Amino acid sequence: MIAATNIVWHDSAVSKQQRRDQAKHTSCIVWFTGLSGSGKSTLSVALEQYLFERNYRVYRLDGDNIRHGLNSDLGFSAADRTENIRRIGEVAKLLVDSGTIAMTAFISPYQADRDLVRAMVEPGEFIEVYVECSLATCEQRDTKGLYAKARAGTIPEFTGISAPYEAPIAPDITINTERQTVEPALAELVHQLQQRGVLRAA
Repeated sequence: MIAATNIVWHDSAVSKQQRRDQAKHTSCIVWFTGLSGSGKSTLSVALEQYLFERNYRVYRLDGDNIRHGLNSDLGFSAADRTENIRRIGEVAKLLVDSGTIAMTAFISPYQADRDLVRAMVEPGEFIEVYVECSLATCEQRDTKGLYAKARAGTIPEFTGISAPYEAPIAPDITINTERQTVEPALAELVHQLQQRGVLRAA
């Protein structure tokens, strides 16, 4: 693939801060990472609804959904996983610029890829949320049978079985979904985001 040339960035007449002022809240990326079955999608869906009902501008990017369209050309090799996260990072960055709280629910197994997205935005605009859950519990929750297929060898490059997962070195927030059900996990997440100044105080 040959990179495009003779292209120039065109600034908007409306700044990110103006969009934030209109929305009456800051914008950022809340990046959920964890094993398949850890609860990333469940928790991000709950947070999106919670914020929407309180008049936040919010949009959730889901791993499976993105692979239906934008990233439908990518597989699950290490290189494709990296490109998958890079593209999502670029989309999330645009959402931040629009004054929106962007939430992403992706396994995003590699620390370097998550660090790459953090570097795309300004300090404080990337909130890494580690949805912590043991592999054994994730397998027990697996309603799709993906882990069983991975162990049988019918799904290659499956994170946690035949492909690695690098847990965050220093996540901004850790939510353990083995110890907490959805409601208390959501309450803890909201509290921690308030403490960081991402959300308005209760």
